[in-house]
Amino acid sequence: MAGHGKRLRPQSSITPKPLLTVRGQCMVERIIEKFTTTLPRTISDSIFILGPGFDRKAYDILDAVCARHQIQPHYVIQEEAHGTAHAVMCGQDHLDGEGVVVYADTVFDMDPIDRLDDSDVVAWVKEVDDPSRFGVAVRDHDRITAFVEKPPELISNEALIGIYYIRDLAQLKSAIAFLFEQSICGPSGEYYLTDAFDHMLKQGLIFKTALVNVWLDCGTLDALRNTTRYLLDQELHSETRPDHSSCILREPVFIAEDAIVTNSVIGPYVSVESGAEITNSIIEHSTVFESAVVQNSILHDSMIGAHSHIIGRSQQLNVGDYSKLS
Repeated sequence: MAGHGKRLRPQSSITPKPLLTVRGQCMVERIIEKFTTTLPRTISDSIFILGPGFDRKAYDILDAVCARHQIQPHYVIQEEAHGTAHAVMCGQDHLDGEGVVVYADTVFDMDPIDRLDDSDVVAWVKEVDDPSRFGVAVRDHDRITAFVEKPPELISNEALIGIYYIRDLAQLKSAIAFLFEQSICGPSGEYYLTDAFDHMLKQGLIFKTALVNVWLDCGTLDALRNTTRYLLDQELHSETRPDHSSCILREPVFIAEDAIVTNSVIGPYVSVESGAEITNSIIEHSTVFESAVVQNSILHDSMIGAHSHIIGRSQQLNVGDYSKLS
């Protein structure tokens, strides 16, 4: 999670992309929670590969997430971005035993995995209509035989989504070291995880695939909006809401337990995150992030950044954290 999230600005200008909340939960916690419920063994440690710009608040959030799931966190800084394999190698001191490597800017759903002992690597994939936009896994029966980046011809419709189980992380570390030694990188000088896996394939390791049921991108503003809409439809609001008798709620709506909403019309498709305050407003198809304040406004298709203050506006807005508009 060391990327800058440029396609999600201004929302990611201050809050790192993987820590943005999607219907009440940040992406990282959704990922950790999913693996704690689907893997056959418990997770003991989590290694976060971070960019150099993460502030203390980000560490506090990650500490709290790991504490809730009884996981020991470790933090590693990727000072300069040289590709996905380079990012993983930044955590080389922790690359031993079995583990999962995952890119932290997606939301996904998968069935529980009963066994992990019949393969060296499991790559989660999603069947897509246009595989030419993705890296794909090519299979012979149940075994992967090749990884191909953005194939011009239809050789597989199983797109790699950036989630991998590795039985022995030391083998992955060795494969990445081989890339470095042989200068196997892309035109821009970046080292790719798929090249490391390809090297492991050629050594005879057993690679298999597992399907995800849902794969939702959160890497752009439109994608984040669509993912939030999907989750509002799928995840019913089971929490106990405070009294909103002065409001009209047009479902689906998520309102965090500690959010304050009065004299307002909320929804459909609105997510009001923790600590937000909304008064005398009409809001639809929008997300109001943590501790933002909206007063006397009519908003649609908007994203209101954390700790922002919006007063007396009637429009579509997309403002980053700590903004003020009145």
